[in-house]
Amino acid sequence: MSKHIEHGREHGHEHGHDHSHGAGGHAGHSHGVSADADRRWLFAALTLITAYMAVEVVIGIAAGSLALISDAAHMLTDAASIVLALIAMRLAARPARGGFTYGLKRAEILSAQLNGVTLLLLGAWLAYEAVERLIDPPSVDGSLVLYTALAGIVVNIAAAWCISRANRSSLNVEGAYQHILNDLFGFIATAVAGLVVMTTGFARIDAVVTLVVVVLMVRAGYGLVRESGRIFLEAAPVDLAPDAIGDRLAANPSVTEVHDLHVWTITSGQPTLSAHVLVTPDGDCHAVRRDLEHVLRHDYKIDHTTLQVDHAPPRVLAASRPGEPAGAHADPHCEAPHGPVHRAEPHAH
Repeated sequence: MSKHIEHGREHGHEHGHDHSHGAGGHAGHSHGVSADADRRWLFAALTLITAYMAVEVVIGIAAGSLALISDAAHMLTDAASIVLALIAMRLAARPARGGFTYGLKRAEILSAQLNGVTLLLLGAWLAYEAVERLIDPPSVDGSLVLYTALAGIVVNIAAAWCISRANRSSLNVEGAYQHILNDLFGFIATAVAGLVVMTTGFARIDAVVTLVVVVLMVRAGYGLVRESGRIFLEAAPVDLAPDAIGDRLAANPSVTEVHDLHVWTITSGQPTLSAHVLVTPDGDCHAVRRDLEHVLRHDYKIDHTTLQVDHAPPRVLAASRPGEPAGAHADPHCEAPHGPVHRAEPHAH
């Protein structure tokens, strides 16, 4: 029997095979970085960050403050993430063609991973420098550190406000927003360090604050590497449980079995699902598909779906009888199904 692809509408075939990309096809999806993100706000934040970063490096060297230099290094990664997000916007806007069947949607995920790795490497270098300064602290100009950090707090608040006005569904943009918030806490700690040096002369506080900033950098970098890695490894989004989704689909009265269930993310904000669904001999494949798409769209916020819906072969019906093991069938459509088989009765995952 033939199989065909449907894009949100029925083709009128009498076959029991049905693929779908959800009602309405691909239109209206929010696929990660997109034209909805306001480039003007991102450019405004980028201008603030890069201008102040350059000033901070000069002052940090003049004041002998590693804390200020570490703050500047963190701001460098913020600026890089915004630049990469802007580039990814243009790449993601290109239509899918040729061998790139998803287009270049994952350009932002690649750049987010690069940003995360950069944060981790900078964190390692600053941690080494901070330990050396704890052992042999140099002189630090506390007043320069304090005033520069206070100005940095103002700049970071302004940059965070700019980015909050852009589309934060992008992993890059949201990552930059979170980094700027981390920078804000770092600048507060640096200001405290400058005040301590001014009032007590305790220069080691500069290295201690640097280590605090390093912790923030490692936390942010690890989060970016972890999230981008999950997307590259085709893992299910953290807020979606494939086994629970499979059981929910199998609970439909006309469904006898769901297998080959895959849930992954193409890019930020675009969860995707595919599955092979078997229905009873008297079931309406088209109606079942529409019902399952409704469940996925409204209960799990998954708009991009591909469901192959077939009438169950006799062997599957026999295997689904009470008392039979859940995987005791030889489905001619899927000789080696991937993952667990979901049925309405209790079964192992």
